[in-house]
Amino acid sequence: MFQLIGLVMVVVLIAGALAFTGSPALFSALPFELALIGGAGLGTLVIGNSPRVAGDALAGIGKAMRGAKWKRADYSDLLSGLSDLMSRARRGGMIAIEADIETPETSELFTSRPRLLADRAATSMITDSLRLHALNPGGKSPVAAHLEDAVASAAQTRHRAVGALNSLADALPALGIVAAVLGIIKTMSLIDQSPDVLGPMIATALLGTFLGVFLAYGLVGPLAARFGQVVDEEMQYLETIKTVITAWHEGIAPATAVELARAGLPVHLRPSVEDVDGSHANVAQFPPRRRDRVA
Repeated sequence: MFQLIGLVMVVVLIAGALAFTGSPALFSALPFELALIGGAGLGTLVIGNSPRVAGDALAGIGKAMRGAKWKRADYSDLLSGLSDLMSRARRGGMIAIEADIETPETSELFTSRPRLLADRAATSMITDSLRLHALNPGGKSPVAAHLEDAVASAAQTRHRAVGALNSLADALPALGIVAAVLGIIKTMSLIDQSPDVLGPMIATALLGTFLGVFLAYGLVGPLAARFGQVVDEEMQYLETIKTVITAWHEGIAPATAVELARAGLPVHLRPSVEDVDGSHANVAQFPPRRRDRVA
C-alpha cells in the first residue's frame, strides 16, 4: 500500500503537469509514444534475458508493490518446525524424521505449514541438508557448505531478475531518445510547412524523450530498487534455515539453535519466544520442545 501511494503521487503529479502545459497534439500522440517506448523496452528485456529471468523481472513489479511474502507468523512456523524435526531426530535418531525429509508433501509437519511447503527453495534446503546429516551424523559432512551454496545460489538467481529490471530502467531514456529522433525525422520531411504545423510536430517528438526519462526514473527505476529490497528481505528466510541447521549440525542443542536464529532476525520479523513455543505446541502429534543443553 505504501508503494501504491507513491506510485499514484508520481503519476498524478506528472500527468497533471503534462495536462497543464501540453496541447491536444501531445495527448493524441501519447498512446503511440507509450506503446513504442514500452514495447521496445519489453523487447530489450526479452532479448537480454532468459524467459524465466524476464518473467521474474516482470513479476518483480508486483512483488515491489506487495512487499516481502514472509511475515512474523511465517518465521514462527519455520522455527517451531525446525525445532520439531531436530528434537525428534535427537531423541529417536534420523530414522524418526525419515518420512518428513523424504516425502515432505505428505509429512504432517510440512503440510501444517503450507507456505513453507509451497516454497521449493526453503523446503529443499531443509530436506537436503538433513539428508546429508543423516548420511554421516557422527563425522564431517558438507551440511554447512551445502547450506551456504544453496543460499548463495538462490540469491544469485533472484538478483538476476532485479538486474534485468534495472537494465530495463537504464534502457528507457535511450529508447525515449529513439522515439524523439523518429519524430524529428518526420518533422524534417515537412520542413516547408508553416510554424503552426511544425510546432506541434516538434513538441510531439520531444514527448518521446520526456516519456523515456519519466518511465525510467519515475516508475521502473524505483520499482526495481524496491524489488531488490524485497528480494533481500525474503532471503532472510533462507538465512534463518541455514543458521538453525548449521548450528544444530555442529552440536548445539535444538532449542539453542532456534534461539540463535530467532535473536538474529530483524525486530519487525522476530517472533517472540512464546509465539515459537505456542506454534510448536499446536502440532499435537509432536511432543513439547525440551530446553536441552546438550545436542
